[in-house]
Amino acid sequence: MHMKRDKEFAGREKDATVRFVLESPQELTGTDTAEWDVAAAVGESLLEAALDNGINIEHSCGGVCACSTCHVFVEEGMNLISEAEEDEEDRVEEAPGLQRNSRLSCQCHIEKPGLIVVRVPAWNRNAIKEVPH
Repeated sequence: MHMKRDKEFAGREKDATVRFVLESPQELTGTDTAEWDVAAAVGESLLEAALDNGINIEHSCGGVCACSTCHVFVEEGMNLISEAEEDEEDRVEEAPGLQRNSRLSCQCHIEKPGLIVVRVPAWNRNAIKEVPH
């Protein structure tokens, strides 16, 4: 499902840095670049920051916490993002490779400036993609 975004963060100062470490960069970006440092605004989700910068993290439900395809590992900066709520905890339990630092990127909203390091596992992708309309 294609995620539609409003222009809420357009023009906002991007004072956080999210480092995406991609285990399968070719599939997510079409390049061989495994690490991407992207600027993000407080309030944005990790999924929004990725998509805005050409990192195509899967999000079958459109980023509404109804699946676990946007499962990532937050390796650094957990104190800079929102805490997991019960809905996210229920969904992330369905994801393969569950770890203590597992989160759904659609539910992680940046709350403070700083560096956040996110690993996107190679096996976490949707084989069937809907074309945006």
